[in-house]
Amino acid sequence: MAHTRISCPIDRSREGTYRATGTGSGLIEGFFRWPLVFRFIKGAIHGAIIVPVLFHALFTAFVVYLDLYIFDTVGLPSSIIPSLSIVVGLMLVFRNQTSYNRFWDGRSSLTTLTTCIRNLVRTILTNGYSTSRPLRQDEKEDIERTIRILMAIPYAVKNHLRAEYGAAFYSFGDDVGEDGVAAYNPDYANLLPKGLEGHEDEGLTLPFQLSFFIDGFIKRGVERGWYHAPGASQMQAQLNSLLDAVGKMEMIRLTPIPVAHLIHQKQVLALFGCVLPFGMVDDLGWWTVPIVSLVIFTLYGIEGIGSQLEDPFGYDRNDIKMDAIVGDSKMEIDVVLSEWRKLMSFVEAETPRTESRCVEDHSDRDIEK
Repeated sequence: MAHTRISCPIDRSREGTYRATGTGSGLIEGFFRWPLVFRFIKGAIHGAIIVPVLFHALFTAFVVYLDLYIFDTVGLPSSIIPSLSIVVGLMLVFRNQTSYNRFWDGRSSLTTLTTCIRNLVRTILTNGYSTSRPLRQDEKEDIERTIRILMAIPYAVKNHLRAEYGAAFYSFGDDVGEDGVAAYNPDYANLLPKGLEGHEDEGLTLPFQLSFFIDGFIKRGVERGWYHAPGASQMQAQLNSLLDAVGKMEMIRLTPIPVAHLIHQKQVLALFGCVLPFGMVDDLGWWTVPIVSLVIFTLYGIEGIGSQLEDPFGYDRNDIKMDAIVGDSKMEIDVVLSEWRKLMSFVEAETPRTESRCVEDHSDRDIEK
């Protein structure tokens, strides 16, 4: 059987999510990418290092001018450059390695968070029922409320790591809607329990606050006979792993690289950039300016990358794409929850038929007897 291939223009509005644009140009924009060597704005570090590079270029030009037109020579032995280069190289390697480890650990912890949420959603929806009777309406609402709280946790973690305290509420719940209920951020619409009040101004983080709702649901599930002890223990372990991942991301966010190291690194880079022209000017003349500028561009670029990766939870282009990851997680669970509702509707529709058949079977047996 032949398959018809349908092409659809796409626009990558954010990493991990695609949507149709309906225009031919969107197809080109979606697939065409400038080679990395020609990128100077998006994702590049140039904007952050242009000032020190220009400063060192001007300083180098001043040194060359002094050497050629004012003094006989201002040059220093070129042998000093290798010894200083070793020190600068070691410091930059340490900085970049440390920063990338923080970036990788943050991404790994975020993956652990989403994985734990997936496991909890799967376990709740596949085991949250009793074979002896259909689910009551309040029980179905309890399950849906818990799933939506799980959907809200990644948003709460994202805002918490970005120090956007109270982002789930407008003015920490002081604003109320027409129904008298605290107004929520649109990202949290229909996710948080009605009437929930945030206490982040008192030191209680929203992710930790929401975890109590999940813990309470597990306890109710055991009492209803939905989960046996080992299953409930596994769910508790997933919840503990979730909070452990949040704690690791908090550690990355709240434990910066020691300021003494940052100060010394900046000073060593500046010192090296100022000494470098004196070691080259006698041999290169005016060529010293572009050569020094190239070296400084390379070194400050490496240092700038490490600076961006140090806190990977922000809005920089090189940070973890938290908005996309959190949005995709919500979309995924939304689909699962929608399918669960369809399944529950089907089960409820089939239950009366099954019961009537059982009654008919019993009646037939009584007649035969």
